[in-house]
Amino acid sequence: MAGFGLPNFGQLTEAFKKAQQIQQNAQKLQEELEVMEIEGTNDDNRAKIWVSGNQKPLRVEIDPSLLSEEQEIIEEAILNAMKSAHEVSTSTMQERMEDLTGGFKLNLPGMGD
Repeated sequence: MAGFGLPNFGQLTEAFKKAQQIQQNAQKLQEELEVMEIEGTNDDNRAKIWVSGNQKPLRVEIDPSLLSEEQEIIEEAILNAMKSAHEVSTSTMQERMEDLTGGFKLNLPGMGD
């Protein structure tokens, strides 16, 4: 009575091995992302922000010439650098996850459009 749509034992074993491999690779990827430094800049490169591959803020660099601008311009430059760093970090993480899973979509929060 093998007709219930269940995969055979060999398929289950193979799927389990694949899941274990993905889990091990995910741990390695997590460690790699943690030590990555991704730079984001504003349009004129006077504000720079670095984040890890996990989007953890690492450091900020402000060109002295930017500090003589009006507050609104300074704030916009910093915000744009933050957005840039976040965008690059997010896309890097997403690309690495797709490589890890062979393109299999996991639909993780914060990873989709």
